[in-house]
Amino acid sequence: MIACHAEQSRDDYHQLTGTPRPRKADIVSDLIGVQLSRESLFITSLVELADNLVDDFDVIDVLTVLSNRCVEALGVDSVGVMLAAPGGELQFIASSSESMRVLELLQIQANEGPCVDCYRDGLAIVNYSLADQVARWPVFVPKALAQGFQSVHCLPMKLRGKTIGALNLFRSDEGMFDPEDVFAAQGLADVATIAILQHQSAVSAQILNDQLTNALNSRVIIEQAKGMISQSLSCDVDEAFAKLRTYSRNNNLRLTDVARSVVTGEIAPVLAGTMEQPGTQSVPHR
Repeated sequence: MIACHAEQSRDDYHQLTGTPRPRKADIVSDLIGVQLSRESLFITSLVELADNLVDDFDVIDVLTVLSNRCVEALGVDSVGVMLAAPGGELQFIASSSESMRVLELLQIQANEGPCVDCYRDGLAIVNYSLADQVARWPVFVPKALAQGFQSVHCLPMKLRGKTIGALNLFRSDEGMFDPEDVFAAQGLADVATIAILQHQSAVSAQILNDQLTNALNSRVIIEQAKGMISQSLSCDVDEAFAKLRTYSRNNNLRLTDVARSVVTGEIAPVLAGTMEQPGTQSVPHR
């Protein structure tokens, strides 16, 4: 009976508005178009990640690409990535937004939250309503809700039993991930995980520890550069970071090298906010 009323209502609407009622074939075609668009985004994301995995790739830059592409391909609002330091403690590495960075750092400080649990247990956390997790994460949840997030999904960055970090995905609604969403997100995380572990297997343990330490130090330098650009150009830190990445890519330079040059004064913060590198200025590759 309800279905009949709904059908009549649709007929009345199209009759009153003078618009043709869409054929079922058209509706199916639209749905297929949405699916193809999503698959195209996923494929494009994989290609961009692979394109960044050169011999001497910048871990922070690659994981920033991962964060941003997850937002686009999966329909989430914010994404963050944590990696384990040589001593096993989690460290913030990359995120799609400043609000995400703040929440990731809070998890580290409080030693609680979805990313902490996901890394420790090596298990995915999917379709968790934050409002239902106050008892589990009493410090983290109120802060996350205050930032406007309602649900969380967290996937381990793991290969053959070795977990090196976690991928955190937040939504401003309680929308559910279906199995295809989880598969796509885990696929993107796995690409980055394989690249990092493959790179690590080619170096000695001491060099590996040095590289991980350098990556964490690089994160500090990037935060300093973001702040300097933000202040010079009167923009927020997310926009400052986007400008920093655009400058490094347009000039074929490592993100960390550009950030270090901004901090040391080799590149003025205002110039780092432009698209091109002046002909008289250069950034040494370190």
